[in-house]
Amino acid sequence: MKRLFKKILIANRGEIAIRVMRACRELGIATVAVYSDADRDAIHRRYADESIHIGAAPPSESYLKLDRIIKAASDSGAEAIHPGYGFLSERAAFPEACKAAHLAFIGPPAEAMHRLGDKLSSRALASKHGVPVTPGTGAIHDLDEARRAALEIGLPVIIKPSGGGGGIGMKVVEREEELRSALESAANQARAAFGDPTVYLEKYVHNPRHIEIQVIGDQHGHVIHLGERECSIQRRHQKILEESPSPAVTPEIRARMGKAAVTAAKAAGYANAGTVEFIFSNGEFYFLEVNARLQVEHPVTEMVTGIDIVKEQIRVAAGHRLSFHQDDVTWSGHAIEMRINAENPAKNFMPNPKRIQRWMAPAGPGVRVDSGYGPATEVPANYDSLVAKLIVYGADRAEAIGRAQRALAEFVLAGPATTIPYHRAILASPDFKAGKLSTGFIAEHPELLEDMRKYLDEVSPMDYSAVDSRRLAAAAAAVSTVMSQGQGRA
Repeated sequence: MKRLFKKILIANRGEIAIRVMRACRELGIATVAVYSDADRDAIHRRYADESIHIGAAPPSESYLKLDRIIKAASDSGAEAIHPGYGFLSERAAFPEACKAAHLAFIGPPAEAMHRLGDKLSSRALASKHGVPVTPGTGAIHDLDEARRAALEIGLPVIIKPSGGGGGIGMKVVEREEELRSALESAANQARAAFGDPTVYLEKYVHNPRHIEIQVIGDQHGHVIHLGERECSIQRRHQKILEESPSPAVTPEIRARMGKAAVTAAKAAGYANAGTVEFIFSNGEFYFLEVNARLQVEHPVTEMVTGIDIVKEQIRVAAGHRLSFHQDDVTWSGHAIEMRINAENPAKNFMPNPKRIQRWMAPAGPGVRVDSGYGPATEVPANYDSLVAKLIVYGADRAEAIGRAQRALAEFVLAGPATTIPYHRAILASPDFKAGKLSTGFIAEHPELLEDMRKYLDEVSPMDYSAVDSRRLAAAAAAVSTVMSQGQGRA
């Protein structure tokens, strides 16, 4: 039997670095952290067995420096690198550089990344193998071509960059006269963000759900799926709350979507963990793209399947076969993940990086918190605003929602503005409770901003420091009153 690695470098920061390190510790594998100037005091650096400085705070001078990461791994004696998510995780140059340096890459092979990294080529690959895709075009080169395609497909359409993600550059066009400005804006944003102005058109599906399927494969040709995640609660095309299973997916639909996802992954020669994303409307689903990495929201799948996805990633990267077959995968209960971001929802979710003054994570039955922060730690302005992931599990969706509300009420996080009160408003929404979701949920529920205000000044029952502060303030005010009264009688 092939052995596991003795030492792994984690080429990331924050909660995902710690998540991978925890799996390594349980497997008896030593870990190496990398860190920037902004992360000198970061928890992920202290959690690792050793750490290596890789540059200044901006990602372009540290976490995006592939040569420094490869050198750090080689110098430390690591045998493999886990990329986490974001940064370099989906760049084919990463596994290629690992191979050249005789390091294992804990992710998909470069060839699969090349096939899936471009949305146009991944759409063509999916369609060729019978996976349903929305009506769309190839690369659009000019306005006349876009106009003809839009009229043929039927308005509304959505313009998408071929080489990007995260909702950057996506433009919905409802009327023909909007096409010119939307096309120019999308191409310019794609060029600035991804270095590639190529865009294409798709039929825009009104009020769709965003459903994704977790897949994982080994190096022996086996690929299986772990079911779906509902990811429709989004701001600026970026997810903030996910759950599994989806309230809208039946066992029959799950089987069909899972089969389609596995088909797409196998067609690309995929191995390791990945996610196949679909839009879902009126019982029908359409291929969107493949995220060739571990997803932020993977914990909800772990909670309902009982499978540790990160450990499985490590095993298959070491050459092991998958430790289970498709028929072994079962789903039980319901899980919800809330992204606790250092953002101000009242200001269009503007990032609010600050030092955390008070911190106490919730606990109790069915509660998991993944984070790279704690009391007196700094949330840097250089990186993503994610501070923590609060994941809850219940016997059913109703219990999971109740448990999520309880856990959010317990969460003490003072300093930056966060999405905690906004999540409480979402969970209290009658439409959310009824499972009436779409990617337009936030835009369609502006009342959530007002609803969250009632939670802003609420003191968590776990926030003893705030209670003590208020008592001290009250005591000081009482003493001041007594003294002023005494002076008045003198």
